[in-house]
Amino acid sequence: MKTLVTGGAGFIGSHLCELLVAQGHEVLALDSLVSGRLQNLKTIASQPGVRFVQADICDSAGIAPHFEGVDWVFHLAGLADIVPSIEQPGQYFHTNVTGTLNVLEAARHCGAKRLVYAASSSSYGVPEVYPTRETAPIKPLYPYALTKHMGEELVLHWARVYQLPAMSLRLFNVYGTRSRTSGAYGAVFGVFLAQKLHGQPFTVVGDGRQTRDFTYVTDVARAFLAAAESGLSGLALNVGSGDHYSVNRLVELLGGDVVHIPRRPGEPDCTFADVGQIRRLLGWQAQVPLERGVQTLIDNIDAWREAPVWDQASIDQATATWFRHLKEESTHVA
Repeated sequence: MKTLVTGGAGFIGSHLCELLVAQGHEVLALDSLVSGRLQNLKTIASQPGVRFVQADICDSAGIAPHFEGVDWVFHLAGLADIVPSIEQPGQYFHTNVTGTLNVLEAARHCGAKRLVYAASSSSYGVPEVYPTRETAPIKPLYPYALTKHMGEELVLHWARVYQLPAMSLRLFNVYGTRSRTSGAYGAVFGVFLAQKLHGQPFTVVGDGRQTRDFTYVTDVARAFLAAAESGLSGLALNVGSGDHYSVNRLVELLGGDVVHIPRRPGEPDCTFADVGQIRRLLGWQAQVPLERGVQTLIDNIDAWREAPVWDQASIDQATATWFRHLKEESTHVA
């Protein structure tokens, strides 16, 4: 297949590009390089059938020609992180919603055979039931989560109205090599790895007993491929590890001292995907246990040498907007 990956030079996108190449598909990686890096594609850049295009999904006319002749579209481009989305809601809407509309229209007009969208489990907000099924109420608590869900609604609407064969994958706590090493305060792995590399204590939120459905990036890439290879359309499916792990367990695996920082409003005590649907419909399940995934990151820890090293004071400053705008809505594992 001739495939196009938006956000192809990003964290998940680059791993997906590698998998597609390994499966014998042609790959066009399209990325604005706002957060993606060409370095992420170095292992496949010189291979035949691989091409990179620097383009922004917000530029509908600019991206449209690159969709010509494409069979499969994987839409992973977008803006992430909680605090910047609260501070810049218009930019998040423009990129995550209007940008998704542009990708859908380009895919529709080029006659794409499949489109798979990267949605976010943050759309569930603070779920009432764990493990959380796809039928759980959608309750986004901040603009990033809202705009990712709005993008999903567009994808499923285009599948229904325009018969574009499209699916959405709701990703839970993806981690792995090539995750972002710069930018806003965000994912726990990036924060902890930089702290470990520089001999600083891990900044654990609350008591550290909160759990997360940490899902390794290569497993997530396989889920995208399985979705593209299926004949299914108009569905949203969870992508999770099949388990959940405490932050304290993560700290134990990484090894190091700890300082505790205040709990943040609107953060669930648990994220835990019910993956029965994707296992039944696509035959997919995660294969990388947390212990192996964490060891892989430790083995590649030098990648975080230039990453910001967060401490309690800088985190307090970075999350001030978070505390100001979000209400406490945490819940416990049911």
